[in-house]
Amino acid sequence: MAGIKYILQKEVFESDERILSVCNVTELYKKKKNTYLTIVSASRSRMIQVTLAQVKQYDKGVYKKKRSWNLDEVKLVDGKHDGPEAHELDLVLEKQYKWFAVNLHERQNFITVLWKQINKHVTGEKAIFRNIPKTWLTDSSPERSGVSEKDDVMNGEEHGDDLEGYEEFHALTEKEEVHLTRLIDECQFAISDAEQFMEQLGKNLQELDGANVQSVLASEKQVNALMEQIETAITEAERVEERLDTYDEILCHIRDTMEKMGEKNNMIEVANSNNIKLLTELERIVSQLDLAHAHQVALTDTDLTSTAGMVSAIAAGKALQAAMNSDIDAALLRLTAVQDQRKRFEKWKAKFSQTISRHLNNMFIHLGNEVGDSQGSDPHLPKHTSVHKELSAYAELMHWLKAMDRKAYDQLAKVYTSSLNKVYDREIRHFFDQARQQVMREDVTASTSASRGKTILHPYGIIGVNRDLWAPGIDGPERQKLDGILEKVLGDLEPVALSEQMFCISFFQMDVLSPTSRNTQTTLDAMTGDEGRDSSAVLVSPPQKRIDRQINEEVRKMMTELFGCLEPELNSFIQSFEKVDSFYSMYVLVRLSQHVMSAQDAHSFLSMTFASALVHVKRNFDKFMQIQLQSVREARVPKRSKCGLLPYVENFEEFATSAEKIFKKSERRADLDKWYIQLVARIFEAIPNHAQEHSKTPRQVVNMENFHHMHSLLAQLKVVALDGQKKEAKIRYKEALDAYVTKYFGRPLEKLNLFFEGVQQKVQQGVKETEISYQMAYSKQELRKVIAQYPAREVKRGLESLYKKVEKHLCEEENLLQVVWRAMQEEFIAQYNFLEERIQRCYAGAMITLDFSIDDILEFFSEIARSH
Repeated sequence: MAGIKYILQKEVFESDERILSVCNVTELYKKKKNTYLTIVSASRSRMIQVTLAQVKQYDKGVYKKKRSWNLDEVKLVDGKHDGPEAHELDLVLEKQYKWFAVNLHERQNFITVLWKQINKHVTGEKAIFRNIPKTWLTDSSPERSGVSEKDDVMNGEEHGDDLEGYEEFHALTEKEEVHLTRLIDECQFAISDAEQFMEQLGKNLQELDGANVQSVLASEKQVNALMEQIETAITEAERVEERLDTYDEILCHIRDTMEKMGEKNNMIEVANSNNIKLLTELERIVSQLDLAHAHQVALTDTDLTSTAGMVSAIAAGKALQAAMNSDIDAALLRLTAVQDQRKRFEKWKAKFSQTISRHLNNMFIHLGNEVGDSQGSDPHLPKHTSVHKELSAYAELMHWLKAMDRKAYDQLAKVYTSSLNKVYDREIRHFFDQARQQVMREDVTASTSASRGKTILHPYGIIGVNRDLWAPGIDGPERQKLDGILEKVLGDLEPVALSEQMFCISFFQMDVLSPTSRNTQTTLDAMTGDEGRDSSAVLVSPPQKRIDRQINEEVRKMMTELFGCLEPELNSFIQSFEKVDSFYSMYVLVRLSQHVMSAQDAHSFLSMTFASALVHVKRNFDKFMQIQLQSVREARVPKRSKCGLLPYVENFEEFATSAEKIFKKSERRADLDKWYIQLVARIFEAIPNHAQEHSKTPRQVVNMENFHHMHSLLAQLKVVALDGQKKEAKIRYKEALDAYVTKYFGRPLEKLNLFFEGVQQKVQQGVKETEISYQMAYSKQELRKVIAQYPAREVKRGLESLYKKVEKHLCEEENLLQVVWRAMQEEFIAQYNFLEERIQRCYAGAMITLDFSIDDILEFFSEIARSH
């Protein structure tokens, strides 16, 4: 092994590369040239790089390196068997290589060295060793363990070479090689006489040792002189060190002194900075809490009667409010000067607030005692624009009171609402009285009084009651006049209420919530612990939705106190309309809905008042429709000879026409459609029930005429919601018509029908139609006898009597006589065709026919209709 190792080191690898292990292998199952797997260590740039190389031996003893791999390219080393006597060795690199090791010891040594070098130099993912004895894969593993004695005996010579392989091999350097060559050249006899060569080497060694001893003895004096110089240098160094220590102490003292001086300078700068900040803060506090003399005079001697006095008062109030809301630290509020100034502010505030409150209180009371003009018969609600303009000059003072004296502000708000409530109460009542007087006209009063002596009358427009029992109603033009009065009332209320609401919001600053419940909202009040806690609570702001809801509630509360009588008067006025015209609940419902939906502020007081009245009107409308439903259920059948149209069917047309005019293009159309469906369903349910109650008119005729009228009316109305009911009315009309024709037309040729019914029975029993004439009961002679009983003259006479009967049953309003007569004509023709068909099929060739033809039938029906 050492020989091949030396050869490969010399011929294949560089001088800086050293072979660590060699293994002679061949490719498994192939006989090729010898291949050597080598582990080579190279030292380049102070870095050790270990590689795995494959060297091939070619002819004439030439060795060449075929390929090499880095250790991190080794992925798997597989020994195939756990035992030490296996020769196989698989390496997985860029692909799998299968080798057969010639020498077991070389294989073991190669695997062990490869494992050690991978663990030593590979830092990332390391190769996997599979089917290898565990004793080989340790740092202290003996490289010859596991080799059997048998192998030692068989390979004795090879083992001798292997022992040399375990010693580390070092190649001669160029310098060593030159010296060795020179020595050999000087001793040419060394090759022939080794003992002489050894003696010569010994003499040279003795000469060199003597020269070394003489050199050491000669240099003793120089060594002693050197030692003395070293001791002198040490002494000088100690002296220099002592002087340096002295200098160091002086420098330390200077350093401490300079540090103390720096600290004193810093303290002086801090003190100056603090004094400057204190002066700045005091100047700021003084400037904030200082109130000009002119403002003090305006606060104590307030003049609210002149324009100049008002301007001075407003400016003084704002200056006082700004001073009392100064941005001062809570700790500085404890200063005596600040406390004294705060007390002065409180005195000025109390005096100023008392003056404003007294002046505004007198103004509010005076406004409430004024009596407005009440001339004119037309309803008119005056606006208080002049009052609002007069009071707007004091708006900023009222805002100041809200922030600085909440108790006085609340008291003034109560005085204002109680005073103005008298004015609005008086004007609103007078306004609605005038409107009611227009509604209750003389002609309506006369018509109602004229009907007092009659029988108890039902409200106008109740569809289940005969029109003769209706109370006098209002025609279209009168109804439009009443609608105009209502529109004027609602239109006059809106600007007055909205103007007052906007004034209250602006004058009383109701769109701004007070951030605290304290009487005075100032920063100088944060003295005590309780007030401090209250001021900290101010910082927590509620959500915006909650703020808006609270503002709306406060505004509606004030407006309710001002217009306390508005909602009762409005409801009373609406009731007066309903007394005049029961249909007017529909008009009011539509008008109020329009005003509620078109309101700019859905949460305003007037919108809420209209919405409340709208709920009342909607209930009245529902009540009116319930009365209509009840009237249909309780309707009575007319006692005349011809029943004709039932009251609710006849009156539904007027009701629907009026309702369509009122609800045309209205947003409340869905409410009407809902009641339409219920009312029509109730009518459809009542018609068959009442049809059975009339003693003279057949129920088929009652159903036919009333459903025909309902279908025609629904087709004219063109209400989308009633399309289903319109189809149902047509179906019921057709069913009633067919039922009436079937019952009263019957079979005019009864005996002929009975004769052919017997013929049909024989056919069903198995007799052929062509052999029917051979039956005694159904012979040709028997047929001729039956036909002879129905001459054309008798048939026409029967039809004339039938026409008179139909004419007695049907009423003139619906004009259905010709329709029914046409349906009977078609029925007669159908029966005639049936009999003719049976005659032709059963009595073919017998020359038997009826005494009249289809043309005769058409002539009979046409002549009878013309004669009547």
